[in-house]
Amino acid sequence: MHERAGTVASPQDLIDVDQLIGAYYRNVPDVSDPAQRVAFGTSGHRGSSFKSSFNEQHIKAITQAIVEYRASQGIRGPLFIGRDTHALSDPAEKTALDVLAGNGVKVLADSRNSWVPTPSLSRAIIVHNSHRDREELADGIIITPSHNPPEDGGFKYNPPHGGPADSDATSWIENRANELIAAGLEGVKETNSDNRIGFYDFREAYVTDLAKAIDFEAIKNSGIRIGADPLGGSSVEYWQLIAEKYGINLTVVNPKVDPRWPFMTLDWDGKIRMDPSSPAAMASVLAHQDEYDILTGNDADADRHGIVTPTGGLMNPNHYLAVAIDYLASNRPEWSTGAGIGKTLVSSSMIDRVVTSLGRNLVEVPVGFKWFVPGLTDGSILFGGEESAGASFVQFNGGTWTTDKDGILLALLASEILAVTGKSPSLRYQELTEQFGNPAYQRVDAPATPAQKAALKKLSGENITATELAGEPIVAKLTEAPGNHAAIGGLKVVTENAWFAARPSGTEDVYKIYAESFKGPDHLALVQAEAKAIVDQALTWA
Repeated sequence: MHERAGTVASPQDLIDVDQLIGAYYRNVPDVSDPAQRVAFGTSGHRGSSFKSSFNEQHIKAITQAIVEYRASQGIRGPLFIGRDTHALSDPAEKTALDVLAGNGVKVLADSRNSWVPTPSLSRAIIVHNSHRDREELADGIIITPSHNPPEDGGFKYNPPHGGPADSDATSWIENRANELIAAGLEGVKETNSDNRIGFYDFREAYVTDLAKAIDFEAIKNSGIRIGADPLGGSSVEYWQLIAEKYGINLTVVNPKVDPRWPFMTLDWDGKIRMDPSSPAAMASVLAHQDEYDILTGNDADADRHGIVTPTGGLMNPNHYLAVAIDYLASNRPEWSTGAGIGKTLVSSSMIDRVVTSLGRNLVEVPVGFKWFVPGLTDGSILFGGEESAGASFVQFNGGTWTTDKDGILLALLASEILAVTGKSPSLRYQELTEQFGNPAYQRVDAPATPAQKAALKKLSGENITATELAGEPIVAKLTEAPGNHAAIGGLKVVTENAWFAARPSGTEDVYKIYAESFKGPDHLALVQAEAKAIVDQALTWA
């Protein structure tokens, strides 16, 4: 933990926005350097113009690649585009619009020339495609690095299903973009996009439709005091309209927008990071926890949520997911009883126990929200959530809401839970622990060479010779997710009361060990120690 974690950012912590944007246009990436190539991770391409990893050439090439990809897939409808409040998002949107215009793509940008949260873009794609035939399918681009520091930029493609693109699409786009950069952008078409784009009121459409998924009448009638902190992100104007449209007692705690984020408190490592699940990053929000019955935070593109209650403080994301699932299963009578509840395999096993008690089917998938997209689209999954505070669920009637994470939706659900049950989500979680046990959960990192990381991705259960973990018999050794049989890119080992999962980092020479125990913190520490030994031995033999 950094010595200044949780304290307000100082002038020396802030970026120079003019220099950052200048570097966006000035720096030319060297595609022979892996750090400067286009690289789509779990959620699009991210980088900084200072490091020549997010620059004008990157965005021109990625946008041209998306144009060519959508043409190859027969996608002929409009392309929705939106941006968040990061400094690099505005110039990146202008670059993308010029390339889209040069290729004759029909584009729908925000009619208020304002910010667009990720779930709002996902919702727009879904609504458009639900009313039109296949010849006119829409897709979208959302320009955001999510909760990343102010100097970063991000660029993500959402195909017609409305959620994150799968690896087949992102690999194609990534490879083609790097080819274009290497060729000096030969093949990129562009023209001035002024007067060549259409417009869409993302905010009005999304906020109006929220009543299809949230019980605002119950929230209004309860009179509960709600605080919403956008953390300087794209949801700021959405929260104000929500309060006005539905007449709920909601205050936008911090309506400020500044691409330097000078009002943020530093995260655990001393960096400015808009992570609503981090106690350090949320310190300024927590200072108001006694003023509201429910207080929430969102990251810059509003795809993540943070839930604060007066007695419980900032909830662990795993805890809130369990409460949300428990509540929704009992308060959405139109939901199909045969449909499943989705979670990533590194999310808490408290969710497993709650879902089992509800008589529901648990759908456990690899890390990445893209794995929930098929189920949220066809209704076979009613809720999808991941341990990093990202989730979404279907409408009252079981219809698709979003196929991307929706931090606004999950934040509003916390108020609905309190309004309907009279219990805060933190109090309800305490009740769940009395029923199912109180798990200890933590993620730590262990050093690994690139070769070891590559080997970890290819492990099989046969590489694990251990039969016990922290004194309990091992009941499962997983390299594929039980819910969809997709490779997890690592390993998960399970006992009756504990588990660990190991996955290589995509950016650092470490692998991540997620672990949980229902037998307390001391047992968790033992699980973590043995997990490292098991993985290291397996990597030696692999």
